[in-house]
Amino acid sequence: MAAQKFRAVIFDIGRVLIRIDVGRAMKGLASGTSLSPEELWLAIEKDPRWKDWQEGRISARNWHLHVKQRFGGSATFERFTEAWNLVLDPEPILSNELFEKLSKNYRLGLLSNTDPIHVAYIESRYDFFSHFPVRVYSCVIGAAKPNPLIYREALRACRVRAKEAVYVDDIAAYVEAARRLGMAGIQFQSPGQLEMAFHDLGLQI
Repeated sequence: MAAQKFRAVIFDIGRVLIRIDVGRAMKGLASGTSLSPEELWLAIEKDPRWKDWQEGRISARNWHLHVKQRFGGSATFERFTEAWNLVLDPEPILSNELFEKLSKNYRLGLLSNTDPIHVAYIESRYDFFSHFPVRVYSCVIGAAKPNPLIYREALRACRVRAKEAVYVDDIAAYVEAARRLGMAGIQFQSPGQLEMAFHDLGLQI
C-alpha cells in the first residue's frame, strides 16, 4: 500500500538539483564596492527589498539599480545578470535517470524561492526541466517558503492532496513547513541519501 499512497514528488532547486556557489557570483559584483564577496552576499540577503525580489514585486532591471545604488559597483545590467547567474553550477546534482524513473509513477514538480533572472537562466540551461511539468517559483506566486501559500500552490498545480506528495529540500525549516501541511518531507543531503529516503517511503524508482 505504501508504494501507492504518493502521487507527486516535489523538489526544491538550489542545493538539491543545482549546486550554489555564492562566492563565484559575488566576486564580480563586489568589484568596485567596499565589501568582500561574502559580505556582499550577506548584505544582499538582509536587504529590505530582498523579499520583494524573491516574491516578484521588483523587476530585474530595478533590482540591478537598487543593488548598484545601495552597495556601489559599476556593472551594467547585462554584466550584472551574467554575474548573478554564476551562482548556479553548470553540472546538476541529481541525474536525469532518477527523474525518468520517478516520472513513470509520479507527477514531478519544482518549488523554489527564486528570482526572474535565475528562472530565465535555469529553464534555458538545464535539461532536467523537461521532466517537471509543474514549476512553482516564489517570484511568480508572490509568496516564498516557508509561507504555506506557495506549498498549496504546488499541490494545486500537481493536482494532489498534501498526504499524496513528497517534498525534498535542503533547508530543514522548509521541509518542516511542508510536513505541517501534511506532506512527507525529506531533507536533502546527498543523492544516495535521497534514494534511500525514497525507498523508505515506498516510492517506486
